Amino acid sequence: MSTNQQLFDRAKISIPGGVNSPVRAFRAVGGTPRFITRAQGAYMWDAEGTRYIDYIGSWGPMILGHGHPAVLDAVRKAIEEGFSFGAPTEREIELAEEILSLVPSCEQIRLVSSGTEAGMSAIRLARGATGRSKIIKFEGCYHGHADALLVKAGSGLATFGHPTSAGVPAEVVQHTLVLEYNNVEQIEEAFRTQGSEIACVMIEPIAGNMNFVRSSVPFVKRIRELCDQHGALFVFDEVMSGFRVALGSAQSLYAELIPGFRPDLSVFGKVIGGGMPLAAFGGPRRIMEQLAPLGPVYQAGTLSGNPVATACGLATLREIKKPGFFEALSERTAQLAHGLQAAAQAAGVPLVSECQGGMFGFFFASELPQNYNVVMATDKERFNRFFHGMLDRGVYLAPALYEAGFVSAAHTADDIDATLAAARDVLAQL
Repeated sequence: MSTNQQLFDRAKISIPGGVNSPVRAFRAVGGTPRFITRAQGAYMWDAEGTRYIDYIGSWGPMILGHGHPAVLDAVRKAIEEGFSFGAPTEREIELAEEILSLVPSCEQIRLVSSGTEAGMSAIRLARGATGRSKIIKFEGCYHGHADALLVKAGSGLATFGHPTSAGVPAEVVQHTLVLEYNNVEQIEEAFRTQGSEIACVMIEPIAGNMNFVRSSVPFVKRIRELCDQHGALFVFDEVMSGFRVALGSAQSLYAELIPGFRPDLSVFGKVIGGGMPLAAFGGPRRIMEQLAPLGPVYQAGTLSGNPVATACGLATLREIKKPGFFEALSERTAQLAHGLQAAAQAAGVPLVSECQGGMFGFFFASELPQNYNVVMATDKERFNRFFHGMLDRGVYLAPALYEAGFVSAAHTADDIDATLAAARDVLAQL
C-alpha cells in the first residue's frame, strides 16, 4: 500500500505540482495532500486507510453525500445506454426543465461541462447582447480561469485590473474592471464614468472563494439599479451557491429581500452535475436566443449535455426538491457553524462563522469580513494550525483559509458532534 507522501512524490514526476487543480497541493497550509481512494456518505478514505469527515464535498457538488443510492441507480442506467453521443437526448431537456422550474429568472438554459466554461460563455453572451466590451468583477470572486477573469484589482478607484497569471496578455484584461466587494461607492463611480461601455457586472452573490462572504442587500440592490439605468446586464455566478444555499439558489434569497429582483444571466455548476462535469448558464429568452444556432454569439461543446452527467445531475436535483430537505440541511450546517464559534469563544480564540443552506465559512477574526482585503488580513497561521489539527483528528476541511466549506445531507448529528469535539481539542491548543 502506497502512502500519501509516496503518491505525491510519484505524481510530481508526471503532473505539474503533483495535482490537477492547485489548491489540492496543500501549498497554502503546508504538508502532504491526502490521496483519496474512496468515499461514502459523509466520509472519505485516503491511501493509508484513514477515514475523514468530509466538509469539501468535491467543492460543493456532493450535497447528498457520496454514493447516494438514487444517484448511483440513475448513473448506472445511463452508462448502460451509452457514455456520449454527440447528439441531443431527452435527458438534456429534462435537466433544463428541472433547472428552469427552480429559477424564475431563467427562461432558457445552455448546458456546458465546467463552471469556467459557463462563466466565460455568459460574459461572451453579455458582450454580444449589449454590443459592449467592458465588464466589472469584484476582487475575491472567482469565475473560473478564463483569461479575462484572471485579474487583480487596479491601483485606484475603478481602475482596470492587471493579469494575475502568466500567459494572460495585459490587452486581454484591459476591458475588465476589478472593484471591491460590497463597496457601493466604487460601483457607482464606475458606472458614472464608464456606464455606457459596461456590458455586464458579474458577481458571486455569496462568495465561496474568499471563504464565505455574503454580498449585502444594499450592494446587490444598487448594482441592479445601476445596470438597469445604464443598459448593462447583471450576472449572478452561482456555480458554488446554486442549489446549495437554497432550493432556488442565492438569487431566491435576494428576491425575498429586494422586491422584483432578478439577475439578467445566471451561471450554475457543482450541484446541478451531482459530482459529474456539468455546468450551465441561462437567462431570459430574448438574451439566450442570441446564442448560436439562433444568434451571432458562438458557443459549442462536444460533451455538453453528456448523458451520464445529466443523469447524475437530474437525480440530484430531484432529491433536493423533496419536502424538508433544505430545512434539515440548513439546521445541520448551522449546528456546525455556530458550534465552531462557540467552541472558539470558550477557548478564548477569536473566530466568527457564517452559513446558508449547506454552505459555511469561518474566520480567525473578531468580525465577519465584507471584502477580500479583510479576508486576507485574518489569522492565516492560526488557520493553518487549526486545519492540520482537525485533519489529524479525521476532519477534512478546505486546505486554504479562502475556501468555503460544505455540509451534505449525509452528515449526521453524530458527525457534527465529533467535528466539534475535535475542534474544541484543537482550539484549546492554538
